[in-house]
Amino acid sequence: MKRIFFVIVLLLFSALVLISCREQENSKEDKEYQQEELVEKEQIEEPKVEEKEITLSAIGDILLHKRVFDDAKTETGYDFTPFFEKIKPYLNDTTITMANQETMIGGTKIGLSDYPSFNSPQEIGDTLKQVGVDVVTIANNHTLDRGEKAIQSAIDHWKAIDMVYTGAYQSREDSKRIRVVETDEGIDVAFLSYTYGTNGIPVPEGKEYLVNLIEKEKIATDVKEAEKISDAIVLSYHFGTENQRMPNPEQVDLAQYAADLGVDVVIGHHPHVLQPVDWLRGEKGNKTFVIYSLANFISGQDEFYNRIGGVVKVTIKKTIKEEEETITVEQPKFLPTYMEYKPKFKDFKVIPMKDLNNDIMPGYQKYYEEIKAHMSQWMPELEFME
Repeated sequence: MKRIFFVIVLLLFSALVLISCREQENSKEDKEYQQEELVEKEQIEEPKVEEKEITLSAIGDILLHKRVFDDAKTETGYDFTPFFEKIKPYLNDTTITMANQETMIGGTKIGLSDYPSFNSPQEIGDTLKQVGVDVVTIANNHTLDRGEKAIQSAIDHWKAIDMVYTGAYQSREDSKRIRVVETDEGIDVAFLSYTYGTNGIPVPEGKEYLVNLIEKEKIATDVKEAEKISDAIVLSYHFGTENQRMPNPEQVDLAQYAADLGVDVVIGHHPHVLQPVDWLRGEKGNKTFVIYSLANFISGQDEFYNRIGGVVKVTIKKTIKEEEETITVEQPKFLPTYMEYKPKFKDFKVIPMKDLNNDIMPGYQKYYEEIKAHMSQWMPELEFME
């Protein structure tokens, strides 16, 4: 009887041990499952995010009056490099730099000329290339000044020095190719350029490719094509009222139109004086940076505000999250500049306003602060390169 009782107790004890072990194993498995589930959940909730960025800088009008190119004359041609001596560091420290070449560089072979019908030395193109400019916009009211011959000659030179040009073209086929600059960072930028008109000079019939006019339907078509082959779009307008320091209603409307199309950066030219920067919200919810006028960078105009220009700089960021890519424009910066020369228009030089002194411009600090306030009035967070 005792033996039977002992066997029963042993069996019960063994059963309890087995049950306890099973529960521990189940508990361990449950914990491992929960941990795996948590890891999977965290992986789902935190997808990999990749960010890339480039910088874009732009300068205003390269408007070569005779007094300007006469100052660049040498025994063998023209040399504009001294003009950029003090500003070059701000042009070649960026991923892409663009300039508005307002006068056609048809060259000496067709005869140089001054206002109102400009034709400029081709050496200015060489200098722009040397100081770091990658793209020139050439759609403006002076594009047709000297006719198709000057345009064809100018573009031949832009091609020869491997400069990207936009806004005027050599043929219909040339005009159909949207200009895109591909960067090592993997952000491709398209450049578009349009002008309000050509000073009453008619565009030759059947040769509309010679200059891009501001036509909303064409702009919309070009932006749509650019979206297919680029990450970001920069659009230049030659528009506004000369010597007016604030944009007119048409400028505001056209800038908003570009923002509604999804353009990332809008850069204005033509007024020959600085106009403020601003953020615009497109109808797709996108945020567009605009500077309504970048003014003159180099010119022979001698009024005070005609001699003040600048370098605008923005960061273009590409964010990749799973299969979704977004482009944002961030960190806008501005460097006010001054076109300095000696009596009789000698020794032209572009100087950062921050580096002026009272010998060059008496009371310069007051004017410098006034320019900063003017440019940032709609964007208090605008940073100045100081």
